[in-house]
Amino acid sequence: MDAMDTFLKELVEAHGAPGHEGEVSEIMARYLKGVGEISRDRLGSFVCEKKGGPGPKVMLAGHLDEVGFMVKSVTKEGFVKFLPLGGWWGHVVLGQRLIIKTRKGDVVGVVGSKPPHELRDEDRKKVLEIREMYIDVGATSDWDVKKKLDIRPGDPIIPDSKFTQMANPNLMLAKAWDNRIGCALAAVTAASLKEVKHPNTVYAVATVQEEVGLRGAQTSAFKVQPDVGFALDVGIAHDTPGTEGDEKLGGGPLIVIYDASSIPNRRLLDLVIETAAKTKIALQFESVERGGTDAGRIHLTGQGVPCISIGVPARYIHSHVSIIDRRDFESTVELLVALVKRLDQKTVEELV
Repeated sequence: MDAMDTFLKELVEAHGAPGHEGEVSEIMARYLKGVGEISRDRLGSFVCEKKGGPGPKVMLAGHLDEVGFMVKSVTKEGFVKFLPLGGWWGHVVLGQRLIIKTRKGDVVGVVGSKPPHELRDEDRKKVLEIREMYIDVGATSDWDVKKKLDIRPGDPIIPDSKFTQMANPNLMLAKAWDNRIGCALAAVTAASLKEVKHPNTVYAVATVQEEVGLRGAQTSAFKVQPDVGFALDVGIAHDTPGTEGDEKLGGGPLIVIYDASSIPNRRLLDLVIETAAKTKIALQFESVERGGTDAGRIHLTGQGVPCISIGVPARYIHSHVSIIDRRDFESTVELLVALVKRLDQKTVEELV
């Protein structure tokens, strides 16, 4: 692995359920040390201010958190009942390894599931709801989970999944690409501009609690007061059996033309398309009828912020593992650097 793979591995293997993103924030701070002034808003969102020229404020925002769970209660038999943090589908949760983060340390468990031998035909067709599931941490009737493991309601839970470079070395398998890849896009773009002249101030931002309502985007945008914003996230790849759409791994950056939280600024969209054409970067376009990105809060800041969502396609998001193509990440960084160089005061004023 090269240095970039190592940085990406460190990001995705860090634990950061919504509301518990501190470990990931520290990785961002180490990577961007010396690039710009680092601060945080009062919810915990990370901000690195990279000064260039006297022009507008450009906000590049990924989100720190990953979909996870939270301890709801512990049964008298020692099984852990839990709540989802973010959007999960019951089919991908059963039988999976999870890590419960307690004040005494990590506790590994598995989501209980019935053997197929004992399932009735009607049960096989059902999707089990998370409220009906439990985590088995290896408790027995004579072993006190609450006292010995100190598992408490409110403890965060994250998938137990490691970074893996696949047989095709461009493809990387890991938990939390949604949305550590957006954090990496913001960080690497800012670092790439360290010795480069640009006509603006760039804010590499990593927000908290996106998966539970775009919360950190609202507070960090209030702190930054950007003149133009880019929400950096994953998009959904549709290059697997049973899916509909042209978005694919290796096809280049995904531009969101619509989602349930925002519609991009038309002139900014045109600028992105024009810049990609000039730099010979192939684009893909995505519309998301359910769900949104941090653009949904950023574009509503103050009197309004010209904003757009740009993503890296990923397979199997909101599960224990997903897959991205590193070439998409690299081309998106190249596009963002080119865009930042063009966003002088006159260009940004013409977006409105």
